[in-house]
Amino acid sequence: MSQATNRPVEVELKFRVADVAAAERYLVAESIGSFAGGAAARSTQLEDRYVDTAGGAMTRAGFAVRLRQSGPDTIVSVKSLARTNGAGGSIRREELEGPADRTAGPLDWPPSDARSLVLELAGDAPLVELVTIRQLRRKRLVRDADTRVELSLDEVDVVVRSRVVDRFVELEAELVKGDEERLTGLAEVFSADPALKIERGSKLEAALAAVRAVDGPHIHPALAAMPMGDGGAPATAVVSVPPAELVTAVHPGHPEVVPSTSDELHEAAEPEPAPDTHLALGRSPGVTAEDHVAEAARKVMRFHLARMLAREAGVRTGHDLEDVHAMRVATRRQRAAWRVFGAAFRGGRTRRYRKGLREIAGRLGAVRDLDVLIEAADHYRADLPVTEQRALEPLLADWRTRRDDARVLLVRELDSDGYRRWVDDYRDFVRTDGAGVVPVGPVEPHRVRDTTPSRVWTAYEHVRGYESVLRWADVETLHELRIAGKWLRYTLEFVREALGDDASPLIAKVTALQDHLGLMNDADVAASMARTFLVEHAGDLSQLENAAIGRYLVNRERDVARLRRGVGPAWRGVAGIGFRRTLGRVVARI
Repeated sequence: MSQATNRPVEVELKFRVADVAAAERYLVAESIGSFAGGAAARSTQLEDRYVDTAGGAMTRAGFAVRLRQSGPDTIVSVKSLARTNGAGGSIRREELEGPADRTAGPLDWPPSDARSLVLELAGDAPLVELVTIRQLRRKRLVRDADTRVELSLDEVDVVVRSRVVDRFVELEAELVKGDEERLTGLAEVFSADPALKIERGSKLEAALAAVRAVDGPHIHPALAAMPMGDGGAPATAVVSVPPAELVTAVHPGHPEVVPSTSDELHEAAEPEPAPDTHLALGRSPGVTAEDHVAEAARKVMRFHLARMLAREAGVRTGHDLEDVHAMRVATRRQRAAWRVFGAAFRGGRTRRYRKGLREIAGRLGAVRDLDVLIEAADHYRADLPVTEQRALEPLLADWRTRRDDARVLLVRELDSDGYRRWVDDYRDFVRTDGAGVVPVGPVEPHRVRDTTPSRVWTAYEHVRGYESVLRWADVETLHELRIAGKWLRYTLEFVREALGDDASPLIAKVTALQDHLGLMNDADVAASMARTFLVEHAGDLSQLENAAIGRYLVNRERDVARLRRGVGPAWRGVAGIGFRRTLGRVVARI
């Protein structure tokens, strides 16, 4: 930091990185221009939460407030949004720093100039979180005579409501001590490197552009008021990390996020994946009333296996965990097809296909279930004061760690030789008519037309069986009803085309019941896991953290109770006389 003004001034060079491997050489080079390398680079995980008042008081005054968490320490930085250019294209801006607390508000922070400025501008208004930036920072010191510069290579995730909305890598050179003019030599070296492009905007501006792209008109007022990059263009308009490089930029501890609520919600709006080169992606399985039951099952399996494999690459990179969601849905559909139609196949010859689906579905579910929990918790705390938000952080950090561990196991499974052999065998099976089929006699029912009515009514009977206990049913029993509803829905969906257009409203009503019970189950799981966390970490949490997590637990329990009381309308949609009459007409037409 130099002291050119009354407030400390940060002086740094910033470059956007297009090739991570090329930029990494500056972390090990013995010399860079006139600068000599010092000690080896050190790595650290940083989490930066940008905060402001609900009305954007800090932004209107021309400042950005950052709370940085690194290990047990929290630092508040107040940086001016206005910048001036220095030597060699360096950026100069005012910056104040001081100690803070992850759970307490500014009034309770230790005294510092940064705290004083925050209180002066925000007054008594609580601070709310705007956006989170998580980064893996690798840094080293380089020297030229008495001038010291800290080089840092930052792999950055921009996180909004647990969803990574942008990733990029930056190389920064910050003047720690000495002559600012000596930065010119470093700037010349970096500017000549095709892997680097000078960046005059801040990480916050880059995050802002990404948030604008996602949230559009719903962006927080304080963020909307912040400036864009040079010339009014979004800061992220400079070179971004290409998809091939994103694999090298992913690191443990960073979430790759996805939509909230149960997997069944929004399945119909699932975006079309890239096609698998071995299986064609159709619009529907194409089951007809005249199909042999086994071949109808093969059509369904082939249809959803194509969708499953099309999501594999995205699941590996973790760039968009919607891929995890969609791949899990595809495995569920295939497992359901085995349950509905499995008796048409030889059990011994097809057991390995069912076992493989079960294993990969388990790995996907371990990641997806935690994504749902994290997303819901982030929605819960989005409008809370920053003190309450940060007091919930130990719980969310534990869930993120579990999710990241589960993701490591998932990717390891996808990369295994056993999984690849299973995929090759299973793909051949779903493409080979007659493979593994149990022989049937000429008068045995074996067509979709012959067997669908009994399958549908049996599935519906399992749902109707809960009618006598519904009023007193506990959460576990209602979860079993949800599963019964799921099998009814899948039984109808698999032969939707053969049943005709009237099947769609029936499926929608079953889905509504399933979704309602799914939300209740999600809230119950969140409450249970929060309770377990409080018990296991009772001695590690502050009073504020205990209280905040306890309030979240109570909130989830209230949601469970509310959703349990509200089951009636969704149940009547499926159990009522209108549903039964329509179901009878639909089945009779096949």
